[in-house]
Amino acid sequence: MSNTLEKIIQHLQETEQMHLQITQHNLSENIRQLQFWQTQRLLITHEDLWQSKRFKPAMQFFIDEIYGPKDFSHRDKQLARVVPKITNLLPHKALISLQALLKLNCLSLELDIALIQELGTEEINRNNYFECYRQSDNQSKREEQIQLLENLGLDLAQVVKITGISTILLLSRKPAKVAGVKSLHEFLEKGFKSFKKLGNVNDFIDPIINRERQIMQQLFAAKGQDENPLPEVAQLKID
Repeated sequence: MSNTLEKIIQHLQETEQMHLQITQHNLSENIRQLQFWQTQRLLITHEDLWQSKRFKPAMQFFIDEIYGPKDFSHRDKQLARVVPKITNLLPHKALISLQALLKLNCLSLELDIALIQELGTEEINRNNYFECYRQSDNQSKREEQIQLLENLGLDLAQVVKITGISTILLLSRKPAKVAGVKSLHEFLEKGFKSFKKLGNVNDFIDPIINRERQIMQQLFAAKGQDENPLPEVAQLKID
C-alpha cells in the first residue's frame, strides 16, 4: 500500500474516533453551530472574494467541502470501505489532494472540539470565541491548519492541470458510484469545476491565507478584547 493511502486511512481512523467522541458527549449540535459561525465569519472576512464572479465558485467549494457545517462522516465511511480500490479510479495527484483534504478535515475537527470544550453551552459570539480560541492554547496547530489549507488549494490547482482530467472524471463517475465512493467523486468534480476557471490560483489562495494568518496571529497576540480582530457575526441559527 502506498504512503498516500496509508495516510488517508490514518486520517479517516482519527476522524472516526473524534466523531464517536462527539456523539458520546452529545456535542453534534454544538459543533454544527460553531462551524456555522465560523463559516459566517469567513464570508465576512473574505466578502470581496465571495462577491467576485471569478472567485465565488471556489469560495463556495471551500465553504461546502471544507469549512461549513456539513457532516462528512458518510463520505468518510464510504471511503474507508474502499480505500485500496480508489487507486484504480483516480490519478495520483487527485489522491494527494484527497489526502490533504482529509488531513485538514481531521485537524479542523480536532480544533473545533477543543473550542467547544472551552465554550461549553454558551451561544457563540466574537467575544467568547476570542477568549476560547486563546484559551485553547494551540497556536502551532492553528498555523498548521492554515498551511494545510494553502497546500490543499495548490494541490487542487495541480489536479486541474492534469491532461484530460475532465474526461477522466466524467468516465470515472459511474465506476466510482459502483465502487461506493460517489461522494468522494462528487468532491473531486466540484473542486475541479470551481478551480478550472480561476486562472492564477494564487490570486485566490494568497488573500485567504494572508488574512487568516494575520487574524490567527492577532488573536494570540492580543492583550484584551479591545484588540479582538474578529468581525461581528449575526446571531443566526441553522435548522
